[in-house]
Amino acid sequence: MDGWMDGWMDGWMDGWMDGWMDGWMDGWMDGWMDGWMDGWMDGWMDGWMDRWMDGWMDGGREGGIEGWMEGQTNGRTNAHTHS
Repeated sequence: MDGWMDGWMDGWMDGWMDGWMDGWMDGWMDGWMDGWMDGWMDGWMDGWMDRWMDGWMDGGREGGIEGWMEGQTNGRTNAHTHS
């Protein structure tokens, strides 16, 4: 009776522990990897988009202002030389 109980308890405990650990580890790893990948991708995309948009906006603004200033200067210079 004792041997049967011991064997059954050992088998049940081992099986339960293995199953629980495997399931927990798999689930945790999957969740962690998914979360990490999603977070990394989102962060990278957001960061890239932000930097691209900022650079594009800044570059456009600066280029536009410089171009406008240059146009004003050239316009004035041309007006003086042609008059």
